[in-house]
Amino acid sequence: MAETTRILCVESDPDLLHSLEKLLAADGREVLAAFSGAEGIALLSGGGPVHVVLAGHRSASGEGPEFLAEVGRVSPASVRIGLYREPESEAVDGGLVYKSLFVPLDGEAARAAVDSAMERFRLVEALRGKEEDVLRSVAQEVELRDPYTRGHCDRVADVALKIASVIGMPGEGTAALRCGAWLHDCGKIGVPEAILNHPGKLTPEQFAVVKRHPRWGAEVARDAGLPDGVVDILLHHHERFDGGGYPSGAGGQEIPLAARIVAVADVFDAATADRPYARGYDREEAMRVMAVMRGGAFDPEVVDALFGVLKG
Repeated sequence: MAETTRILCVESDPDLLHSLEKLLAADGREVLAAFSGAEGIALLSGGGPVHVVLAGHRSASGEGPEFLAEVGRVSPASVRIGLYREPESEAVDGGLVYKSLFVPLDGEAARAAVDSAMERFRLVEALRGKEEDVLRSVAQEVELRDPYTRGHCDRVADVALKIASVIGMPGEGTAALRCGAWLHDCGKIGVPEAILNHPGKLTPEQFAVVKRHPRWGAEVARDAGLPDGVVDILLHHHERFDGGGYPSGAGGQEIPLAARIVAVADVFDAATADRPYARGYDREEAMRVMAVMRGGAFDPEVVDALFGVLKG
């Protein structure tokens, strides 16, 4: 039987708190309500798991970043969603929240954010302390959200390990490389499927959501207790060798080698895969594309190793 989603809503405005309770107490969800941060912490500590915490930015009532940080200490598994009245308040909470909602509340957006947070909670639990075959299975389940990437995580891992062999990566690094390659896109669990499956060029707003997935994936891996090498791959596989990537703008040797390898394997597989709006390149054309990006997006040594694999 599926686990009941338990949500803690902390908000000092009684009308808004009641609206949240009414909105979210559907489809079997259990909603706990608190008017202050202190009351919220008491409920968190009262027994039973709380999967999602939704808190308003009202520091005077004991909420805001201090409360969100305390939630992380008291109930580290709980996924935090921030509720804001002004965009500027969101920036204060930094990386403490998984997603943000704004007042006046959009009911559909609120339900979607909670559902996504619950998916993230389950993903962390599925990854926690598991063997490699389980990690691969979880990665394949995440991959199913985008039917046009079926098999992508396996292919990326295969190419990444072959590149590592050509470069001479030490054997102790290959286990993290394999798992990181399988899981590199797991942060996309936070990206709406309408964006993942959008046919054609994304709008700037849609792309801004997609750009969050490396941090989301790294947070999932970190919360699940996966090795730092895996976390690094998830966080940095969209950085560019020239420093123009995301999320941190790291460049060159600042980017972990395993992440540089996965970046090349990832883009090569994407370039050769068919999409509903475009056919993939053949191998020779894909190699020409990778050559153009050598030294810009990608580490030249890693691209050369890919070419060695493809020509071997």
